[in-house]
Amino acid sequence: MNWNEIELDLKNKLTKKRFLHTINVVETAKYLALKYGCDVEKASLAALLHDCAKYFSNDELLYYAEIHHIKIDIISRNDPQLLHGPVGAIVAKDFYGIVDKEIQEAICYHTTGRKDMTKLDKIIYLADFIEKGRTYPGVEAIRKTALVDLDKATIQAMTNSICHVAQMGSLIHESTICARNDLIIKENKNESE
Repeated sequence: MNWNEIELDLKNKLTKKRFLHTINVVETAKYLALKYGCDVEKASLAALLHDCAKYFSNDELLYYAEIHHIKIDIISRNDPQLLHGPVGAIVAKDFYGIVDKEIQEAICYHTTGRKDMTKLDKIIYLADFIEKGRTYPGVEAIRKTALVDLDKATIQAMTNSICHVAQMGSLIHESTICARNDLIIKENKNESE
C-alpha cells in the first residue's frame, strides 16, 4: 500500500480522535527526525502506523499475539492494550506491506520502549508522547527538552509515564523501566567521558 492508501484505511478504522493523534504524531516525528538526523520517510511511516492495532479489542490483541507467537508476559496478559505495539508491527508487515525491520521495531516498542532503543525507536516513542494534542502535566517541559536532547527527553517521558501509571495503581511494564535505566546509564557514561 502507498501512503495515501494507508492513511485512508486508518482514517476508516481509527476513531476521529485517534486518527488526529496519529497525524499529529507524524508531524512531530518528522520534526524530530529532521532535528536528530534520522530517516524522515521511515519516521513518518512508523508514526503513521504506530497505532494501527489500537482499535483491536483486548481479546483480539491477545488472540493475534498468540497466533503470531508474540511473547505475552504477565503484565501484557493483564493489560492487553500494551500489545497494540507488537501486534501493530505484525499488522504493518502483513496488512500494509512494511518489510523494514527498523520501522516494525519502532511500532512494536512505541508504548513500552526497550533496552538499546534506536534513534527511530526514541523518535516514535517521544512523538507519541509529546504531539501537540497531548495536554498532561509536564508535557511542556518534555517538549522543551526534545528541542535540545532526544535521550533526555525520552528519559523524561518515561519517568512521567512510570509515575503516572504508578499513581493510577496500574501495572508498569518492565521494558519501560529497563529502557529508562539503559538510557540513564548510557547518559551518565557519556557525561563522565
